[in-house]
Order: sequence, then C-alpha cells, then structure tokens
Amino acid sequence: MAMAVAVAVARVWRPSRGLGRTGLPLLRLLGARGLARFHPHRWQQQQHFSSLDDKPQFPGASAEFIDKLEFIQPNVISGIPIYRVMDRQGQIINPSEDPHLPQEKVLKFYKSMTLLNTMDRILYESQRQGRISFYMTNYGEEGTHVGSAAALDDTDLVFGQYREAGVLMYRDYPLELFMAQCYGNVSDLGKGRQMPVHYGCRERHFVTISSPLATQIPQAVGAAYAAKRANANRVVICYFGEGAASEGDAHAGFNFAATLECPIIFFCRNNGYAISTPTSEQYRGDGIAARGPGYGILSIRVDGNDVFAVYNATKEARRRAVAENQPFLIEAMTYRIGHHSTSDDSSAYRSVDEVNYWDKQDHPISRLRHHLQSRGWWDDEQEKAWRKQSRKKVMEAFEQAERKLKPNPSLIFSDVYQEMPAQLRKQQESLARHLQTYGEHYPLDHFEK
Repeated sequence: MAMAVAVAVARVWRPSRGLGRTGLPLLRLLGARGLARFHPHRWQQQQHFSSLDDKPQFPGASAEFIDKLEFIQPNVISGIPIYRVMDRQGQIINPSEDPHLPQEKVLKFYKSMTLLNTMDRILYESQRQGRISFYMTNYGEEGTHVGSAAALDDTDLVFGQYREAGVLMYRDYPLELFMAQCYGNVSDLGKGRQMPVHYGCRERHFVTISSPLATQIPQAVGAAYAAKRANANRVVICYFGEGAASEGDAHAGFNFAATLECPIIFFCRNNGYAISTPTSEQYRGDGIAARGPGYGILSIRVDGNDVFAVYNATKEARRRAVAENQPFLIEAMTYRIGHHSTSDDSSAYRSVDEVNYWDKQDHPISRLRHHLQSRGWWDDEQEKAWRKQSRKKVMEAFEQAERKLKPNPSLIFSDVYQEMPAQLRKQQESLARHLQTYGEHYPLDHFEK
C-alpha cells in the first residue's frame, strides 16, 4: 500500500510543475510526515558518489565540474588561421591542396572575374552620369564570388545579399539582363520594381535580393530545411557581409540551421567595413568564424582573395553538408576596394593609401593572372585582346538596355494577389484617371504602352 501511494505521488509530482492540482489533495490526505516517508527521490539522496563519479548531468551542455572560479576569456577561440592555396604571386604553396582544375575552368574563373570588373566600371560611371539611380561595385571581392559559385552544383539555391553579382556571372547570367535590371526596362525580369543590383533569376536558382540586411539568412535556412525534408541532394548557400552578421537574423539563422541540421553553407564576406564602420568597431571576438562553434557549426576562415582556397573550402563544405545534413560557416577574408555604394564616399573614413595597397598588392584578379601566366595559360597579348573584347560586350549590352522602354506603369499593381483586392483596384483606376488628365507632365513616351 505504501509503495503504491509513493508511485502515485511520483506520477503527479513533476520537478518543473510542483505538485499541481492532483498532488495537493493527495498531500493533504497523507500529511507532510507520511509523504516524506515515501518521497520518490529519497532513494537518490541516500546514494553516495565519489568525486570521480560526480559528473554533470545537466541537459544543456557537455562539460566537467571544476573547483576554481574562472571566467572564460573572450579570446578562448582566437587567431583562427586563414586557409590559402596560392601566395600573392599566384604560386601554389602546398601541392596537395592544388585543386588540379582544367585550364578551361580556370580561364572561366578569370574571365568571369574580369568581366564583372569591367561591368562594374561602366555601370558605376553610368550612375555618376545620371543614367541609372544607384549602383554597388564588387571591386576586390571577385574571388569570393567566383570561387564559391564554381564549387556548387548548378541547381544549388543561392541567397545573396547585394554584392554577389559574380555568382550570377559565373552561372552565365546574360549581360543584357544585368543591364536590364539596373535600368529597370521592359526586359527586366523584376519588371522594373527593384532598385539596381537587386538581381534574381529562377532558372539559375538565384533568389531575388532584398535590401534589408540579413533577412535572407533565416529564409535560406528554411529553404535548406525544406531541401533536407525532400531529400533533394541539394545545398543552399547564403551570402552576407560581416556587418550583416551583427543582425539578430544572423544569430537566429545559425541556431536554427544547427538544431535542425540543415544542409546550408553560410558564406561571410568579411571585407573590413560595414558601410563606414570598420571591423574594430563591429565586434570584439575573432571575426565571424569564431562564432560558428558556439552554435555547433563547423567553420573555416579562408583567404577570400585566393580563388582556389575559396573553391576548395566551398567544395568540401558542399559535399559534407549534403552527405551529413549539417551547416557550415565559411568566413572569406577580403577587402572592399570600392565605395560601399554610389551613395557612399569612403574617403571620409579610410585613407587612399589603404585602398591602394589592396588594389595593387593583393587583388584576387592579379593573383589569378599571375597563376595563369606562370602555367603558360595566359599572356599579355591575350590579356589585351580580352580587355578589348569584354569592354565591347559590356558596352553593347549597355547601349541596348538604354534604348529600351520602361515597363508599363500598370505593372506596379500586378503579381501580388491572384485576384486584385477592391482597394488596390481603386488605386489602379485612380492612377489611370490621373495620367489621363495630367499625362502631358510625365515622360509616358519612355514607357511601354
């Protein structure tokens, strides 16, 4: 009888809940003294453990007890090394790390990086001349784009921030569509609704870019979780800068990816500045790679100006992410040579000498060109011819985009609802009446009818 009562009490007595509604009447029935005699945990208290057997049983962490008061230092994970394959002269440092890529593929690396650079220069000047409203260059970060893109499968899903045009470039996104998006003309896949450089392409599995920082990170984790559940043999890669890693969405995304065991690669371009804020004012820890272990994420830091190092790290992360269903964090150390955007003047917060150092001494394009020349795969004549050819291709696409009309203004109301709500229909009718009355004051001849 006594044992039965004890069992009954044990069932209703939960450490996290107390006795609850069921336990209180039972306590009154037995009385405190009787209950103590049959306490369900009494037998545990009577057992004795040696200090060696006294292991922590807390469910929240794996650790050992210590008997000395000591706080963990912030640099407990510090000085994470930077993985590289090539030195600054383009020479392979460790032959065992050479990816042994065919000449054709390495030349595609180089041509994608240099074509992106040429497009950047022309569109930057276009904005300065008032031809487009906004632009962001990729100067100095071309190696992070192309090296990572080349290591992915064509069907792997890409969530970019706003400085990953080279990923699309490597996936053979046409120059005409780059230009159409920046000009917002009738050929723009987004129908002129986005700011310039906010690219997207369903056929190339590149999710449309959004302006707010880090919103793509938890979204990418959700997509990776869906791929895992579908057993799709597919990885999601999510790009962001070290500035975006300070957003709450980044921390939420890291934790979800780790706990849900998602096949995702978090690719952080640490380019030294979050607009005008240097890394010294952004964080006190050892960069972004040091955060990965705290979430249970395998992490690596690579030389982002070494396209082969980026390729190797992304290739291995992709293989393991799919095979093991777990996230990876790659921190690519690089430098933003250009201004943050055409709205920024970086001379206000950094010196010309600093920028020139990275542009002249440690540029990813120069490093790869040195490598190609040392292998006899490229020479000065080819360089001269390619520069001329690439500029011609960009200028042709540029001129074509400038001649095209803007999308019909009525498209601002479409593609949101399957059936347009009454309120939105009223707005559309109001705009039509306004343009009918005052149309002469608008450049309607620049828009598609």
